[in-house]
Amino acid sequence: MVKHIQPGQTIGIIGGGQLGRMMAMAARQMGYQIAVLDPTPNSPTGQVADVEITAAYDDFEAAKRLLDESDVITYEFESIDVSVCNYLVEQGYVPQGSELIRISQDRAFEKKAIEKSGARVVAYELIDDIEDLKRATSSVGFPCVLKTRRGGYDGKGQMILNASSDLFDATELLERGPSILEQFLSFEKELSVIVNRSVTGEMTTFPVAENIHMDHILLQSIVPARIVPLIAEKAKEVAKQLAESINMVGTLGVEMFLSEDGEIYINEVAPRPHNSGHYTLDACVTSQFEQHIRAITGMTLGEPKQHQAVVMMNVLGEHITDVLDRIPSLTNAKLHLYGKAQVKPKRKMGHVNFMGEQTKGILQQIKDLEIWRP
Repeated sequence: MVKHIQPGQTIGIIGGGQLGRMMAMAARQMGYQIAVLDPTPNSPTGQVADVEITAAYDDFEAAKRLLDESDVITYEFESIDVSVCNYLVEQGYVPQGSELIRISQDRAFEKKAIEKSGARVVAYELIDDIEDLKRATSSVGFPCVLKTRRGGYDGKGQMILNASSDLFDATELLERGPSILEQFLSFEKELSVIVNRSVTGEMTTFPVAENIHMDHILLQSIVPARIVPLIAEKAKEVAKQLAESINMVGTLGVEMFLSEDGEIYINEVAPRPHNSGHYTLDACVTSQFEQHIRAITGMTLGEPKQHQAVVMMNVLGEHITDVLDRIPSLTNAKLHLYGKAQVKPKRKMGHVNFMGEQTKGILQQIKDLEIWRP
């Protein structure tokens, strides 16, 4: 069932973090009202919402209130309660459905969905105990990466195994529940593609981002990615095929590895706007957040074209003092802060989009600022 949600109606958002905040700001600019459900009072999204519901994600009474307040419901991250999501899908209008949440919450389900689309994934084995792990390392080989199947992000819930002597150290991770062992891929670059697909089936992709991580947290996205056009088109096509295969509606962030022999392997997917797509706020005709709102409300999707080179830098807690001191004086830097009350090391407090004619000059400018030191 396709509904066209008109400006003036209310969009309900599950999750009150920075993604919901930027989603809400785009929606408000387009004339929509916003209701948000999040456990934290005065959350980043709550600060810009018309209705703020403060409750746990598994609170059915709170979900019912969100349902009553909203003409359409979306989510800003995947770690929400599946049973509540199923209830909202049955009782209200959630164009994205709940299946994407089920898939993205478990790495095993995610891998199977990626394989079903025809895309490549690295060799992997499912692990329940130490005996499984011993057998799996024989087939996958060293080095390899052990990850919890559920709940891991920004490097949490995973560890690299370089030799059989590391198996003992993996015991604590295995105690957290079912895991997955992945082959360690020697890659040339980490890439990502943001795909938007409307309730009408219309689909667009944004330019490919080249991503640099530090301590497993995204530090920098360079757009356009420093890859040949053939690889860029291949990356977009793989992402679109996956979106079609899983019948995705809304936004899908697809993280990929580009191997040294030019092959693309999908690593992870996120069924919502993605950190590596923040560059679209200032460097594209339409942002990933506006595109998401267009997709779920039945509007025609906007033009995703990039109008200048951009490098997005995440602002973590340890960067905030230098960022506030140095960024406001720059004419080509756009600062986005998320309204988080407490500053912590490694916590994402905001991001900066640096624009220019050429990527090389932007990267040198960022280096000279000496904010993002190793």
